[in-house]
Amino acid sequence: MKAVMVMFDSLNRHMLPPYGCEWVHAPNFERLSQLTITFDNYYIGSMPCMPARRELHTGRYNFLHRSWGPLEPFDDSMPQILTENGIYTHLITDHMHYFEDGGATYHNRYNSWELNRGQEGDQWKGHVEPHVNIPPITRIKLNDQTDRMWQHEFVNRAYMPTQEDQPQAKTFSQGLHFIRSNHQADNWFLQIETFDPHEPFFTHQKYKDLYPHEYNGTTFDWPSYGPVVELPEAVEHVRNEYAALVTMCDDYLGKVLDLFDKLDMWKDTLLIVITDHGYLLGEHDWWAKNRMPWYNELANIPLFIWDPRYGGRNERRQSLVQMIDMPATLLEFFDIERPKDMLGVPLRETIASDQPVREYALFGLMGSHINITDGHYVYMRAPEAGHNEPLYEYTLMPTHLRKRFDVDEFVDLELAGPFDFTKSIQVMKMSARPFLQLHDFKTLLFYLESDPGQKSPLDDPEVEARMIKNMVRLMQENDAPLEQYERMNLQNWVSA
Repeated sequence: MKAVMVMFDSLNRHMLPPYGCEWVHAPNFERLSQLTITFDNYYIGSMPCMPARRELHTGRYNFLHRSWGPLEPFDDSMPQILTENGIYTHLITDHMHYFEDGGATYHNRYNSWELNRGQEGDQWKGHVEPHVNIPPITRIKLNDQTDRMWQHEFVNRAYMPTQEDQPQAKTFSQGLHFIRSNHQADNWFLQIETFDPHEPFFTHQKYKDLYPHEYNGTTFDWPSYGPVVELPEAVEHVRNEYAALVTMCDDYLGKVLDLFDKLDMWKDTLLIVITDHGYLLGEHDWWAKNRMPWYNELANIPLFIWDPRYGGRNERRQSLVQMIDMPATLLEFFDIERPKDMLGVPLRETIASDQPVREYALFGLMGSHINITDGHYVYMRAPEAGHNEPLYEYTLMPTHLRKRFDVDEFVDLELAGPFDFTKSIQVMKMSARPFLQLHDFKTLLFYLESDPGQKSPLDDPEVEARMIKNMVRLMQENDAPLEQYERMNLQNWVSA
């Protein structure tokens, strides 16, 4: 048996034809839905990029104990477990966060890996003086770091004169090569992972031409993480730039499907097409993610699975599933027992008959709302009166996204735990500094069937009490730190 996972970043389901979009050119996603099972209630877990990937490895939530960071020494890693049980694992990616301080322990869990450089201001090509014409840019300046990223971004683009030079193209080319070279072998797992359609939305003209529109402003394909302050035509321009990049992703997905057809891989190869989260393109008057509640445009994301043992095609599933179920699903496919600390559940029976694996799902970003859904309601619990503390990091790997912890972050260091998943090991406990300053929102409750756009918060104490009860239950099952209950004013809901 073999397995292929195609992973995109920031892929919006509401921009895909299988989920009702009628204007984005994505015929291969439509074709994919006809060849696989499409999931309608796949929700994020821990956000953003690397916290989601920690869940892909460990099968348990990250955000209750840790912000962005590496795999921990006590973590169970799905690719490593596969490797230790005789399944060859290979990662091909252009996701540069794997190679920064905050993600540096992930890729070496695979037997082998390949990296393609150049995404999102990657510090790739070196120019002391850029020698590149950096165009006028419509973008709110956040800090010196983002300014440097823009410098690198346009230096890098100068080295991508054709589509084939872009990181996504190289990533899929290498993925197709791996499949051609190994399709007759048995017992392997391939992860083809592109950073696209994550911002910046850089594509070549053939994709832009599919989305003609009026826009006379400066270069604008990388919105700031924050409220929309641009004119409507600029918002429309960004949506079209994103759509063009989705179409590029669709083209390369089609190449994978073509190869599955040519090599008759449907008979023995599991295929999972997945993303980590969505992206706000002006919905709720916000850009991007992290600075606002995790609305469904961000949280309810696309998922497609083909399981050759079942053989179902062109069907949909309504069961509530999450990223934490992916490692358990892959281990079960290769007949490998999942470790006790892996709380996700294999989806074999969900794929076959829509058998539920959970009634409720938690999701969130450390230091933000704690969210829960049953697939009908979404409840977003905020800190009381805007007081977002106490809040602590629990780690043996003290790094942030692009740097190590600062020396002054260790001032209040103490040992804590062990937690039930740290293999009897105590961990460092330090005051948390969420990597982005979060906007101050109140607690929100939405009923999705009558308000799918989440525009009209409910006041329903009975539903809220039910959601709180199950939120606390899931937090306890995940051995959440005690201060998370205090931060959310949930102490009175905690059972003795």
